Amino acid sequence: MERLLLIETSTALCSTALAEDGRVVCRRESDTPRAHASMTAVFVQEMLQERGLRVQDCDAVCVGMGPGSYTGLRVGVSTAKGLCFGAQVPLVAVGTLDTLAAQARDEGLVPEGCVRIVPLVDARRMEVYTAVYSPAGERLTEVEARIIDAESFAAERALGPVLFVGDGAAKCADVLGGPDTRFAQCFPKAAGMLRPALDRFHEKRFEDVAYFEPFYLKQFMTTTSRKRLF
Repeated sequence: MERLLLIETSTALCSTALAEDGRVVCRRESDTPRAHASMTAVFVQEMLQERGLRVQDCDAVCVGMGPGSYTGLRVGVSTAKGLCFGAQVPLVAVGTLDTLAAQARDEGLVPEGCVRIVPLVDARRMEVYTAVYSPAGERLTEVEARIIDAESFAAERALGPVLFVGDGAAKCADVLGGPDTRFAQCFPKAAGMLRPALDRFHEKRFEDVAYFEPFYLKQFMTTTSRKRLF
């Protein structure tokens, strides 16, 4: 029986899950602002205690690799790497957009006749992290940061019904809305990561625990405060 520990912290939702034999057996989620650092490890500990397990009893730790929130990704990846290093178990990484595409299918969000699934991860203002997927969940384009306007995804929308899914879906509805578009506002969840995580685990697509870094897509920008400290 394969047992996977799943961690997804790339957006405002802090989410963990534990899967056994291809089925999620427990999960923890919180959208409390700026609490990823204080909650992620606690959630993992609670789930393992609930099942009477140790990290060593898991076959792999799976983490959301991004793109998404810089801070959220740092917390999730550092937690996963620490668990893998301490317990000597493999690390599996799943893209945030891959999780959203799989989650849409698992949760029955894909409408009948849908020709494309387009995850949208909020990157502030009208920018999103995105890629285009087939209804079967196969990624068809490269992951990119994109500013949404009325012409965005025109080729995909011309093919037929399109599902836009993610925490950036609602803000794009007024711009991209039409008779053949559907919008599902939701966060990527650890449980939604299970299908792609299992694929990578079975293919032994493990990451180097020492050198693995999140997929930020864009460089983190810092600013200098204009407030006088003294």
